[in-house]
Amino acid sequence: MTTTHDNRSAHPDDFDHRETGSAFGGDAYGTPADLSAFDEDYDEVEAPGYADLPDGKYQVRVEGVRLAQSQNGDPMLKWDFVVLSGEFAGRHLFKNAVITHRSLPFVKGDLQTLGVRLGRFSDLPKHLDDLLDKAVEVTQRTKGEYTNLYLNRCITVPAGAASTDLGDEPAPF
Repeated sequence: MTTTHDNRSAHPDDFDHRETGSAFGGDAYGTPADLSAFDEDYDEVEAPGYADLPDGKYQVRVEGVRLAQSQNGDPMLKWDFVVLSGEFAGRHLFKNAVITHRSLPFVKGDLQTLGVRLGRFSDLPKHLDDLLDKAVEVTQRTKGEYTNLYLNRCITVPAGAASTDLGDEPAPF
């Protein structure tokens, strides 16, 4: 399931600079928002320290997938996966799959791993919702400065077995 935020995005960090107004002031004309209500708390809070997840296999669920454009102007699939169990339950893994003639076999493989068979690749936008909530085993591998995420196989997660419960930690939002 994909949550849509106020900016009509599945991701809260997809900031829309045209977004106007808030409970703390600010507008489309560049008037700064009044953030003074947070001054006292700001000194006391600790920023979360999330390191990258270590290489290995993870059971994940497709939280979101969307078509976007790479910096070079190529189409790409932006994947957002949520880890279902273990010490990293609830954490996210991301995959950006740039679509070129060379990478097309790999993109097709990812789609087929998740059970999507297309008659024409141009029909992909109509099938993105079919990918949501699929459970899949992935492998994360880092080589040098690059991290790759490979979709291994669809998995069946028994009811109640998938936990993204963060325990006693307070929700960050």
